[in-house]
Amino acid sequence: MTNNDTQQTNSAFPHLLAPLDLGFTTLANRTLMGSMHTGLEEEKGGFDKLAAFYEARAKGGVGLIVTGGISPNARGRLTPLGCELSKFWHVNKHKKITRAVHQYPTKICLQLLHAGRYSYHPFSFAPSKVKSPINPFTPSAMSVRQIKGTIRDFAHSASLAQKAGYDGVEIMGSEGYLINQFSCVRVNKRTDEWGGSVENRMRLAIDIVKAVRAKVGEKFIIIFRQSMLDLVDGGNSWQDVVTMTKAVEAAGATLINTGIGWHEARVPTISTSVPRAAFTWITEKMKQEVSIPLVTTNRINTPEVAEEVLSRGHADVVSMARPFLADAEFVKKAIENKSDEINTCIACNQACLDHVFQQKRASCLVNPTACYETELTFEKAKRNKRIAVVGAGPAGLAFSVYAAQRGHKVEIFDRASEIGGQFNFAKQVPGKEEFYETIRYFNKQISLLDIKVHLSTEATVDDLTNSGFDEIVIATGILPRKLDIKGIEHEKVKSYLDVLRDKQPIGKNVAIIGAGGIGFDVAVFLAEEHEKSPLVNDKAQWLKNWGVDQNYQNNGALLDKSTGANIEKTPRNIHLLQRKSTKVGKGLGKTTGWIHRATLHKNGVKMLAGVSYKKIDDNGLTIEIDGKEQVLAVDHVIICAGQESQRGLYHQLEKSKGAEQGLHLIGGAKVAAELDAKRAIRQAAELAAII
Repeated sequence: MTNNDTQQTNSAFPHLLAPLDLGFTTLANRTLMGSMHTGLEEEKGGFDKLAAFYEARAKGGVGLIVTGGISPNARGRLTPLGCELSKFWHVNKHKKITRAVHQYPTKICLQLLHAGRYSYHPFSFAPSKVKSPINPFTPSAMSVRQIKGTIRDFAHSASLAQKAGYDGVEIMGSEGYLINQFSCVRVNKRTDEWGGSVENRMRLAIDIVKAVRAKVGEKFIIIFRQSMLDLVDGGNSWQDVVTMTKAVEAAGATLINTGIGWHEARVPTISTSVPRAAFTWITEKMKQEVSIPLVTTNRINTPEVAEEVLSRGHADVVSMARPFLADAEFVKKAIENKSDEINTCIACNQACLDHVFQQKRASCLVNPTACYETELTFEKAKRNKRIAVVGAGPAGLAFSVYAAQRGHKVEIFDRASEIGGQFNFAKQVPGKEEFYETIRYFNKQISLLDIKVHLSTEATVDDLTNSGFDEIVIATGILPRKLDIKGIEHEKVKSYLDVLRDKQPIGKNVAIIGAGGIGFDVAVFLAEEHEKSPLVNDKAQWLKNWGVDQNYQNNGALLDKSTGANIEKTPRNIHLLQRKSTKVGKGLGKTTGWIHRATLHKNGVKMLAGVSYKKIDDNGLTIEIDGKEQVLAVDHVIICAGQESQRGLYHQLEKSKGAEQGLHLIGGAKVAAELDAKRAIRQAAELAAII
């Protein structure tokens, strides 16, 4: 039976897996792998790796792929050495990608992205000389000649993409990049024919679409990524967006892709705390205005959610980007009714967006092979071994699955009563419930790979050395670090494990020592204990809490500040404290740290830096800031200030005369700095690949 036959008979996801006729070509299904810059675009030999990356997703059944953003000229590059498609000699390296993808029914489009004032170099330009708050460089205002040259560059780049074998292009007109900058008075201060009225402001977008269509002909996909919600002051009105979208349709676009929010917007749009499918309502709203197919996007990460969105008529196609980092076979597993085997994207941003913004290669926390398809592989082992793994946290689980996939017989030992380790604490934090999906994935893999799991079991040296194991992997994780503070043994003092694991009752007045990732998690857990999970919560209320106007009465779809976020503040009085004098939360993820800080701020949590801890007693916690002492009259002091590796068993095995097996240390047991699941899972994968 062919894939198409399977899709036609599949009843679980009939809308998601239905083909889409575009007139001159047909998409195999309604899935679009959204644009993601990986960093491979700029690496030496990176296009060979990109070809393998995209081929894996095409083999996995995705209907349409959109590449990471490629500039049509040098000025529009994201970085000084960013990738562009402007010369004939650029074509051959792109052919590597299209040939790899076209071994399968998947279509692939090149995204054309001019960064405008988001270009991270001193030669950027924009409609007006208005600096972005997220970029140190001030752009030059474009001359009319430069504008017209840019239009020609888009058309030329599209023709080169066609020569390279792409099925189409996506023109990036969203997320605050150049075309979006022209369309909004926030940045466009021009008084000529390229500024002022919406007809003038949208002129660049329309002229680009027309020029591209004229250059490539009718049988070539043109996707236009339209900003539906700018979510910034000075953004467009709903009527402006409708006017522009209709004009884009008339200019020759094949599909309209929904864009949500500028990069500088202060509304979360893709982090794990955003409810699933929180923004599909705006695509549904636009469907009443245009007739060409619309693509919806943002926080859609399972076939079930995608199917619901399509079945309710919110869109014609569903775009998912990071879910295809997490699992290249997302669509294939949906076709085979095996969605419970999908390695679900948890929207953590840690290995994808955070890496890209640090100019590192993107990957995925739950799938470290993403963007490493040619380097981190798991061929069948030449000799199958019996391997003992101690610890069923992220590192132990990842190693076990990868090692078992290579043919090794794996047994896991853990003294806890369930698998998951630190993930079991993280999943309880409001906004981090997606970790339930990761644990579900590992449970399923354990079953499929026949991995033996011994829970509520304390593995001993004798157990491990006398049971015929060839290799022993220690992944016992961490323990909270004890602090040297007078009164640390007071009954008011709790560890984060007491709160998240043991559910010990916590009073109304709380001081949290340590403002790293764990400290923020505990603060959010205590602050939003009264709220339901955002994954199932009222999406309308979540949008309102973050100031998004679903009625679109104001430009940018932002509520008036006076009637906007009415979040129910925590009844607790919480202090989040750190020794460092730097900004509280500075070490959090680049793309999500501000969200965590904003969430606590909305809840009235007091965040203090440069704190010295003097003593803990019946009166509370005595601290000193800038030489001034004060007493925080708290019911409890929660310690979230670092961890220590749990290596006791490892050291015992090292000393054991009977330990002749290979002995390995991974995860938090190897490096205790912060709770870093990304590092732990990658270490596990790298060991499993060679053991």
